[in-house]
Amino acid sequence: MLNKPYRIRRHLLDNAIFQPSPYHHPRPKGQILNLIVIHSISLPHGQYQTDYVRQLFLGTLNCTAHPSFATLAGVRVSSHLFIRRDAALLQFVPFNRCAWHAGRSAYKGRTNCNDFSIGIELEGSQIDAYTSRQYEVLARICHCLINHYPKLNWADLVGHQDIAPGRKDDPWNMDWRYFGRTVADLGIHIPLSHRSAPGR
Repeated sequence: MLNKPYRIRRHLLDNAIFQPSPYHHPRPKGQILNLIVIHSISLPHGQYQTDYVRQLFLGTLNCTAHPSFATLAGVRVSSHLFIRRDAALLQFVPFNRCAWHAGRSAYKGRTNCNDFSIGIELEGSQIDAYTSRQYEVLARICHCLINHYPKLNWADLVGHQDIAPGRKDDPWNMDWRYFGRTVADLGIHIPLSHRSAPGR
């Protein structure tokens, strides 16, 4: 998967397995897609390669399966993409629709970031670093998205904490410098106008 060219067709990433979530809605008319938001998640927290994140985004999670899931009862949340520890990739919402990932949020004076953003979840926790394969897949995805959607750019690539400060603190353990080196090592060119990202 890492070496396969990344391509978007009909707002779906060829490289991802599409698992349609019920949690999405149309983007508001005239809204410009110009933000990428990176998140962290693991269910239960710190446990990886379970099926629970997928179930959460599909609305099928049994909230009695683990004590920590009690707070998730009735929660309706989704993300466009989910990158597992082994770099396996799932898509839950087409990019032209709003996934319910950002919650109460604001960016550059605009509120409700779901309306104009793409949400990408990295499988991780507050303890472990992300894998090199996750960083590589994330870099390739962002490059593909920015090439495909004309108003997206590298400068408007942020963490959840950047759009919901004080309420959210993810993506946990995100090494933005390492991510930048990964982008460079892949030979991805970032225009000068794209090189100042918030929170970095």
